[in-house]
Amino acid sequence: MTDNISFDDFLKVDIRVGRVLRAEPFPEARKPAIKMWIDFGPELGERKTSAQITAHYTPESLQGRQVLAVTNFPPRQIGPFMSEVLVLGLADAGGEIVLLTPDKPVPDGERMH
Repeated sequence: MTDNISFDDFLKVDIRVGRVLRAEPFPEARKPAIKMWIDFGPELGERKTSAQITAHYTPESLQGRQVLAVTNFPPRQIGPFMSEVLVLGLADAGGEIVLLTPDKPVPDGERMH
């Protein structure tokens, strides 16, 4: 069981949709990962991140895809790369991450409601 949070706590988490502008392998990471540059629209602009999603995605398959991410965590250094957002995903039956994405196009930068 998880701890309950208030609705106000939930509102503090800024989850937005962005479009992957470019992606490339991240060979310096300890575990296989992909670096991504994501456009979160005019308010937030472009942010970068890395994710251990190589089981289901290639850099080429990510370009142009909309993804959901937490945009208000502090930046985090991952090896030589500064990650600015946390993309969201769920583990499949084998424990590999599948990205969360809207099932219909929405404006880049739209905040989750």
